[in-house]
Amino acid sequence: MARKLRVQFPGALYHLMSRGNRKGKIFFDDEDRERFITALGDTCAKTHWKVHAWCLLGNHFHLVVETPEPNLVAGMKWLLGTYTLRFNRRHQLSGHVFSGRYKSLLVGGRGGYLRTLCEYVHLNPVRARLLTDAQPLKQFQWSSFPDYLKAPSDGPVWLQTERFLGECGIPKDSQAGRREFERVMETRRLAATDDDYAPIRRGWCLGDEEFRKELLERVTSRVGLHHYGDELRESATDRAERIVCRELQAVGWTEEDLRTHRKGDPEKVRIALRVREESTVTLAWIAARLAMGTRTHLAHLLYWNGRERPKPIKKHITID
Repeated sequence: MARKLRVQFPGALYHLMSRGNRKGKIFFDDEDRERFITALGDTCAKTHWKVHAWCLLGNHFHLVVETPEPNLVAGMKWLLGTYTLRFNRRHQLSGHVFSGRYKSLLVGGRGGYLRTLCEYVHLNPVRARLLTDAQPLKQFQWSSFPDYLKAPSDGPVWLQTERFLGECGIPKDSQAGRREFERVMETRRLAATDDDYAPIRRGWCLGDEEFRKELLERVTSRVGLHHYGDELRESATDRAERIVCRELQAVGWTEEDLRTHRKGDPEKVRIALRVREESTVTLAWIAARLAMGTRTHLAHLLYWNGRERPKPIKKHITID
């Protein structure tokens, strides 16, 4: 069965989210929520995870997690499996509690992206209309926001507040700093728009271009036959583009030469064959990139030219 590739490495930051099976509730009452938080704490003790933010809603949850060790998959398997067992035992149910595979968004540690994500998580009760305009954020008890307003010794040991506070311009934890943090978040509550957080909901990573390229290299080295996802499509496109650029440089062609040479030019066919063999981009992408007409025409060219080529010896090829 096809599955999304999970990229794991020491120090990775993730936005994690999972919904209830068939959009059903994963929390029936506050005791369920307490049991989930207990399971999360147990998971952190086992995996050494650092949680920067969390929020529990009726049929899903949000976590911002840092993994000092590359153990996202093992940790999430234990967390979701343990909570499912405890939930079903308590309510005398059986079967799945969560729907499909959880979402994991990789987050860059530079450029304030952690702050953006933690704001998004803490403002979820506002977007879900679980708070009125007159109610302060701290009145919603099922997120990490109220814990940010406490002294560190009064919150869970696995919640790390220093980094988010620092990105909000609050260098050290103090009573005055916590009041300032609350003011900053209440101000952000009034100013935030859906567009501010669109990359969190739609993307596969949240970070700058350098971070995205680093991730694509990791993805390329770990891709398997049964993986899918936006990150793999982007990785394949980047790889194919590098092949095309190198081949154009080798033959002394420019982008204009691609447009002026005929669709079935032998050099174009040779480049297309290499891209087809060494990447997973579609025929439509290759045909458009090399100005070779329709994907059907390109498939015909590759079929007849491929028959005349000796089968290559399989070897590892590195594309920088």
